[in-house]
Amino acid sequence: MNRKSPSPAVLLASVLAAFLAPFLASAMNIALPAIGREMGIGAVTLGWTATAYLLAAAVAQIPFGKIADGRGRKRIFLAGAVLSAASSALCASAGSAAALIAARALQGIGGAMIFSTCVALLTAAYPPSQRGRVLGINVAFTYGGLSLGPVLGGFLTQQLGWRSIFVVSGCLSLLLAFLAARLEDDRRKDEQPSFDIFGAALLGATLVGLMLGLSQLPRASGFVLMAAAAAAAAGLLAWEKRAAAPLLDPALFRGRPVFVFSNLAALIHYSATSASGFLLSLYLQYLKGLTPQQAGLILIAQPTVMALFSPLAGCLSDRVEPRILASGGMAVSAAGLFALSFLSVSTPMAAVAGILVVLGAGFALFSSPNTNAVMSSVQPRDYGMASALLGTMRQTGQALSMGAAMLLFVVFFGRTAIAPPVYGSFLAAARTGFLLFGLLCVVGIFASLARGRMHGPAGS
Repeated sequence: MNRKSPSPAVLLASVLAAFLAPFLASAMNIALPAIGREMGIGAVTLGWTATAYLLAAAVAQIPFGKIADGRGRKRIFLAGAVLSAASSALCASAGSAAALIAARALQGIGGAMIFSTCVALLTAAYPPSQRGRVLGINVAFTYGGLSLGPVLGGFLTQQLGWRSIFVVSGCLSLLLAFLAARLEDDRRKDEQPSFDIFGAALLGATLVGLMLGLSQLPRASGFVLMAAAAAAAAGLLAWEKRAAAPLLDPALFRGRPVFVFSNLAALIHYSATSASGFLLSLYLQYLKGLTPQQAGLILIAQPTVMALFSPLAGCLSDRVEPRILASGGMAVSAAGLFALSFLSVSTPMAAVAGILVVLGAGFALFSSPNTNAVMSSVQPRDYGMASALLGTMRQTGQALSMGAAMLLFVVFFGRTAIAPPVYGSFLAAARTGFLLFGLLCVVGIFASLARGRMHGPAGS
């Protein structure tokens, strides 16, 4: 692509892709109580309607990133948009919890095809001097989706039913497919090595075993699945060292502390923060008695701040070390999570909104600089893999965060539906979760600081 005059279609497609998934996720959080009532399912099963998407996306992103680097990012991006549209239709017509969860998993695969190419296409189109700015715009649209999701999701759920959320998602996916079809073809003409199917299978087994095991704890089956996940992870590391065309090329990590620790920081940050919207949506609607629309208006505070400040943080990361900005953002997020651990039934709505503003500021300071650090630490030929790995860290972190929340539900009140008799136990589970997530963010500060300099030898 011509770096002097990037096609506006790249930025348009990228920002719509960045908007779509978080919009759907945040709208779904508002709709969860309505889905639970209609389908008569408990809190843990309800959580799987969100987790199935995250897990499928996490498993598929790196394989599709590898394929996209060799066979064309546009082709994978376009196919993902089409699959997202089709799976949205399946979600909207689902007649049972099992059908909805299966359709959400398919939707996650489509999302993985989009996520593994979106940032790579954008990074390849712009020179390093403009990269922080356009990545900041991209992240701002991500948080714009998070901002609009609770409001529009609450309105749609209350006025038209929760299925209408997937109708809107399907229409946006079709628009994305139209934009994707207009992008420049970027297929490489040189011969590509064979795809590492065994490595992809081991990666999938690791992530699936980890998430299923976490959801089954403290049952014996949970520990067995976690052990199987650890064995698959060890097998993956051993295999990738000797594979002819490794899925995760060890050279991508060797001598790149910025790349390694930036991805680790992303995993920790998303693991610590992602379940907050899920827990707060349930808290506001069950314990505070708000309607979906009212809850959405409260939850909008966090992503609005994120959308407003992300472009600024992205621009700053072109001049100020990302480890300073991102580590500061991690510290602000930790403060917000610790504040949420003191929630009670009598907590004023203004206080909840204020804490969400703090969390939004932390996210904005962290995400854009961290993304810039990851994408600027690799060569152009590896943009797809870098984008996919960062996306996998995000999706895995989100899935782990949801898994931890569901585990706390099981420990505190079992696998029953959230109802007045267990409101006290639900609040205790949520407060414990926020406390643990805050402590995890504190650990993440040190991982973020350990990455070293990007604007110098360490980031080159």
